[in-house]
Amino acid sequence: MIFTQEHNELRRTVKNFVENEINPYCDEWEAAGSFPMRELFKKMGDLGLLGISKPEEYGGMGLDYSYNIVAAEELGASHCGGVPLSIGVQTDMCTPALARFGSDELRKEFLAPSITGEMIGCIGVSEPGAGSDVAGLKTTAKKDGDDYIINGTKMWITNAPNADFICLLANTSDDKVHVNKSLIIVPMNTPGITVAPKLDKLGMRSSETAQVFFDNVRVPQRNRIGNEGMGFMMQMMQFQEERMFGAANILKGLEGCVNKTIDYCKERETFGQPLINNQVIHFRFAELQTEIEALRALTYQAVELYLSGKDATRLASMAKLKAGRLGREVTDSCLQYWGGMGYMWDNPVSRSMRDIRLVSIGGGADEIMLGIICKMMGILPGKKKK
Repeated sequence: MIFTQEHNELRRTVKNFVENEINPYCDEWEAAGSFPMRELFKKMGDLGLLGISKPEEYGGMGLDYSYNIVAAEELGASHCGGVPLSIGVQTDMCTPALARFGSDELRKEFLAPSITGEMIGCIGVSEPGAGSDVAGLKTTAKKDGDDYIINGTKMWITNAPNADFICLLANTSDDKVHVNKSLIIVPMNTPGITVAPKLDKLGMRSSETAQVFFDNVRVPQRNRIGNEGMGFMMQMMQFQEERMFGAANILKGLEGCVNKTIDYCKERETFGQPLINNQVIHFRFAELQTEIEALRALTYQAVELYLSGKDATRLASMAKLKAGRLGREVTDSCLQYWGGMGYMWDNPVSRSMRDIRLVSIGGGADEIMLGIICKMMGILPGKKKK
């Protein structure tokens, strides 16, 4: 992927934002289990960072998705994973379908203020019994006059405690599971919505995540994104941006783990010499950095395919799979070289290990990515390669 001066300027802007507005406060926000989302999002909105690839008529920059990936990569230099996760939910998970398929009225009401940071969104797909199995979700939206009546529950909803709206995937008919779902924008202050206390997560501590309950929640059908029954397809498209964002977002974090551990191994002496002098250790760092660069190349290739208008599902799934697995490998390897210090809760590598573990689960588990890749290779049982 070839980066222009405009890409580099955006990279510099995001880098400065991370260094000045996020990293000085990460320890405080991690301890608190939250961060000042509205204040931070408003600052990002003022810089245009919440609408990089969104249409200009709604306040976005109107740039192509490669600029989003540049921002995602730089956000990964944050000293915690929770804040970039919450930002990614806003930019790459709950608004892509709205921007692409939403009515003009719906985009003015919800997309435009999301781009300025005046509204916070969340994405409602996962349920207690349907995480990666999107087709198996049970939440319903039944027609009643010009409205939908929504009943069900959504689980692991990042940003939910602060959100102004949820981009909800629900069953709107009794048709087959891939054509009975619709995406609906639901204001979170609608009567019948209950947000449970935030979940006590292993990692991503600074992002707030909760279960959301819907009890006879009434919303107008005009809040539906696009045509009824097209929600599954739209969500699969949103997943591609989410997965590319996730892969790009961990690159700088993994490099940070490697570089911090190198610095530690230069300072830490055992048996009369710095740890870094051991060939097994400095060779391992070289190997890990090579793997990170390979993931970067794969992610960029997926983005290039996406930009060309071709189906990037295969490469995006591969990048997502590789990101989750490499994240575990890098953080585990680096933590080992910190010894007992690496086992401490406030160690930067142990925090990265806890945060990055989510990459293999959220947005489609590793096993789902493998199934998608196998399907596209034509090697699932009973399938022929096209």
